[in-house]
Amino acid sequence: MKLIKQLILASATLALAASANASANGAAAPAARASASAEAPDALVKRISLDVIESAKADKQIQAGDQKRVMDLVETKILPYVDFNRMTQLAAGRHWRSATPEQKKALAREFRTLLIFTYSGALSQIKNQSVEFRPMNAQPGDQEVEVRSQVVQPRGEPIMLNYRLAKTPAGWKIFDINVLGAWLVETYKGNFNAGISKGGFDGLIKSMAERNAALAAKSGK
Repeated sequence: MKLIKQLILASATLALAASANASANGAAAPAARASASAEAPDALVKRISLDVIESAKADKQIQAGDQKRVMDLVETKILPYVDFNRMTQLAAGRHWRSATPEQKKALAREFRTLLIFTYSGALSQIKNQSVEFRPMNAQPGDQEVEVRSQVVQPRGEPIMLNYRLAKTPAGWKIFDINVLGAWLVETYKGNFNAGISKGGFDGLIKSMAERNAALAAKSGK
């Protein structure tokens, strides 16, 4: 089940991980931003989800575990549509208000790196899965919505996969994901709280940096 969770989260969480860097460099193209601003949230999620899954299935290098190809896929097809900075802020909770700008930047950087290492191998596991979307329960003028879907597997029960999106001047952006009833932000919020309680904000950043260094050494990066 852990592998299935990683598989399902891969397309979205890798985008979350990479988008912090994109935000700093203005990576989203004007044409992409203009298109997204006019696109309904459920249509947006459906389009990028199906596009990523089909691209991963068709790419032999991704199937072979080529991390660069995985990141290229994320950067071109998902990255512009995720608000990673908000996701990091929500995961940090009340501690975010007392952090310095340098600490916030460092935490976002380490969180991005951790998610990349955690999920970069999962896209290569996509084989015969498909995604089905449910009707969205939203009202005109809503600034936040939830898009519900499920991943259908060749064997076993469908797996719930829901997204939270917020409306921004650049269009709808994903800021949280729910797999099997667990919201990603809440999961990391517990980890962040534990790390800060033990060693403060700098202690959390240091522990994440050490973990990322170990993951980098293991992967040969």
